[in-house]
Amino acid sequence: MRPAALDWSVENCTVGRAMSILGERWTFVVLREIFTGVRRFEDMRRHTDIPRQVLTNRLTMLVEQGVLRREPYREPGERLRHEYRLTEKGFDLYPVLIAVWEWGDRYLADSEGSPVTVAHRDCEGTLGVQLVCSEGHVLKSPREAATRPGPGAKLFEAR
Repeated sequence: MRPAALDWSVENCTVGRAMSILGERWTFVVLREIFTGVRRFEDMRRHTDIPRQVLTNRLTMLVEQGVLRREPYREPGERLRHEYRLTEKGFDLYPVLIAVWEWGDRYLADSEGSPVTVAHRDCEGTLGVQLVCSEGHVLKSPREAATRPGPGAKLFEAR
């Protein structure tokens, strides 16, 4: 049976566009660092062993894409430097990071378990990601979801 998705173009696919920003390995490592409070270049470099030029490139791209913003700071007797802070666009990636974390914990954690948990500040309950439809139904499985053409869908034209 031919999948219905083949009828629709992927030229304006938002998943493809998002992955052009987020799809490189070190990008999510940088985001993990910032989400956990590591905001300064040298701290990130030492903590992650990301090569200096790679880290520079990732931070520059995330700033250019509006995911991060640079904030100046100056330690006494030092030159002006910048730390990196999340923008609203960056904060909107939090559920994505939590989903990647959950997947990694489920399939890739050491036998001792996850090295990090993410908890609700108020009650200390562990965070997780759920699929919830616009009508408020919580899906028990991704198999309960189905893709449909959206408002920006365009018919696929074979070349």
